[in-house]
Order: sequence, then C-alpha cells, then structure tokens
Amino acid sequence: MDSQWAADNLQTIRTLMERSALYRRALAPIMTYVGALGLGGAAAGRLLGLDSPVAFILFWGVVAFVALAGSFVLVRRQALRDAEPFWSPPTRRVAQAFLPPLVAGLLLSVVVAIHFGSSVEPGVLQKGQMIALVILPRAWVILYGCALHAAGFFMPRGMKILGWGLVVCGAGLFAFNAALHFPEADYAYGVMGFFFGFVQLGYGIYLYFTEKGTNGA
Repeated sequence: MDSQWAADNLQTIRTLMERSALYRRALAPIMTYVGALGLGGAAAGRLLGLDSPVAFILFWGVVAFVALAGSFVLVRRQALRDAEPFWSPPTRRVAQAFLPPLVAGLLLSVVVAIHFGSSVEPGVLQKGQMIALVILPRAWVILYGCALHAAGFFMPRGMKILGWGLVVCGAGLFAFNAALHFPEADYAYGVMGFFFGFVQLGYGIYLYFTEKGTNGA
C-alpha cells in the first residue's frame, strides 16, 4: 500500500514538472482575465457606492465567483484544445494547494458579514465598515498570496514570487496604515483594484509576451 502510494505521488510530481510549461501558457489568459475583472470590479463597486460591510463583501464575493467561473471555462477550453484531461491528478493537487487560503478568506468574510451586517447601531456599523473596508482587503491580499504560492509549487517560479509579493505587500499594509489618509471606501477599492486587478493583469500580460518570445525562439 505504501509503495503504491509513493509511486503514485512520484508519478504525479513528474507529471506536474513536465507540464510546467503548459500551466504557464494556460496562466496567461487566466491572469489577464482575472486582472481585468478585478479592475472593472473596483471601478464599478466604487461608482455604485457599495460601502456597507455586507454590500462590500457580497459584491466582491460575486466578483470572485465570476472570476472562478471564467477561469474554469478558460482551463476547460485549454484542456480540450490540447486533448488533456481536465480534472487530472496534477490539477487536483494544484486545486488542493490553492483551496485552504481561499476557504479561510471566505469564512472570515462570512463572520464579518454576519456579525456586523444585521446591526443598526451607529457605533457597531462604523466598526463593521472599518473592518470590512480596511482590514478585510489586507487579509484577502495575504491569503490570496498564500494560495498563489501554494499552487505555484510545481508551476513556474514567477507564480511563487507573485504569491510572496502579495503576502509581503499585504502585511505591509498592516504595518503602514495608509487608510488613515484616505476615505475608507476609496482605500478599500483602491487596494482591491491594485492587487486583484492591476497586479494580476500585469502578470498576465508579462506571461503572454514572454510565452510568445519563448515560442518564437
């Protein structure tokens, strides 16, 4: 049993390493799509004035769902084009690595929404707004960075570097409280638009052009 388990895991690791270039090629459209969606979501949410704790959390929950659904479609289309199985053992390993930080972010958001969403007391609402618009975006950035780093263990090195960058920057947002100098809503949507929009869009464009250069060589 143990020897078979070790053999299966070794084969999975080999397959992951062999498919590193394939995953890199698939990441370019996904990161570009998610980044563009993040930028659009930040602009739309701010223009709509979704500043209450529940509205902010629900809005970005919808954006995250659309991002996951779109990424699923892109990965599925890539798998069909390359005649690859979609839910292969390597893909399951990447998904399993990606999942815990995302679930942690979801549970944290649910707790904040439940705790502060039903209150009508001005003091409680103000505290809830501060947590939702200032604390949550920072925590989301850190947890998303952890997810990218974990999922990038058998992916190109750039994915792990991006994950580390998000973790460090998210922690830096706690260390340097720039939210004191901006309205809470401007700060929150600015953080979301920059890290979940601009940064990912830039990484997707980088992957696209470097992949083209690699193919051309």
